[in-house]
Amino acid sequence: MSKLRSNLLDRVVFTFVRLGIALVQMLTDSAASRLASFLGWFAYMIDRRHRRVADENLRFAYPHATDADRDRLVRRTFRHFASMAVELARMARGINRNSRTRFAPFAGRPDEHVLALTSGRKVIMVTGHIGNWEVGSYCFGLFGLRYTAIARPLDNPYLENWLRTLRERTGQSFVAKKGEFDQIVNVLNEGRVLGIVADQDAGPKGLFVNFLGRPASTHKALALMALEHKALLVISGMPRVRWPRQYRGSPAAVIDAAEFADRPDAVRALTEAWTNALEQIIRQHPEQYFWLHRRWKSQPAVRRSRKAA
Repeated sequence: MSKLRSNLLDRVVFTFVRLGIALVQMLTDSAASRLASFLGWFAYMIDRRHRRVADENLRFAYPHATDADRDRLVRRTFRHFASMAVELARMARGINRNSRTRFAPFAGRPDEHVLALTSGRKVIMVTGHIGNWEVGSYCFGLFGLRYTAIARPLDNPYLENWLRTLRERTGQSFVAKKGEFDQIVNVLNEGRVLGIVADQDAGPKGLFVNFLGRPASTHKALALMALEHKALLVISGMPRVRWPRQYRGSPAAVIDAAEFADRPDAVRALTEAWTNALEQIIRQHPEQYFWLHRRWKSQPAVRRSRKAA
């Protein structure tokens, strides 16, 4: 596709998306909730490929679940992420400094959580595709947290500009996932909290640790960076606790990377610690995890060779 045609297509897609956002913003909360339920049902009905991916993932995570149990959970997962898309469109209109505690209060172990964020130490906030991580990062800015997240830019530059503007309304900032390592390090050196959505496949060269029932290829860079800077890892999520639009910040653990520095297996031990903490949040709210993606796409070489044999 030529550059001109690609640019024209990006503009057309952006125009339709913005029109849809404008329509969604006009809805009441109850109407938006009904729309999200319909979109989740519709996506479930037509997206057979992701239904199969989710079912396969759940077979490992919940080996004793019945076919009906897994199907019910897949349906609820589709509904959750449809609602997340609808709420993203309405986020700037509905969440502000006056309403922040109504939509996204913090719970769990807030004392430990707050002490870590205000300790003066370098802090890395680790989450996964659980709950509504967009609401989480948006609200951190409303609570006065100096926060910079690592994110992959969208392929459509017009949608990327809109999303970045929305995300940065509350004072947070973003760095690209690849090619900006110096900027990522500067975030920690400047005393800003670094946010990472860390549950993504790291390919065949990643570090394999157990995650939700089977080995998962996990990026080593997070542990290496935390160890180098002796940072605190705050493992948290923003799960939904009530329909239509109430979430709750739930810190699962605060892990001090300095306590792992002298261990010969420091990178593996630290990676296992934060993945175990993230798994706790997912187990509490399984319908809000992104089972639709191929988190376990890469498997250890020994396992692949045995399968081939």
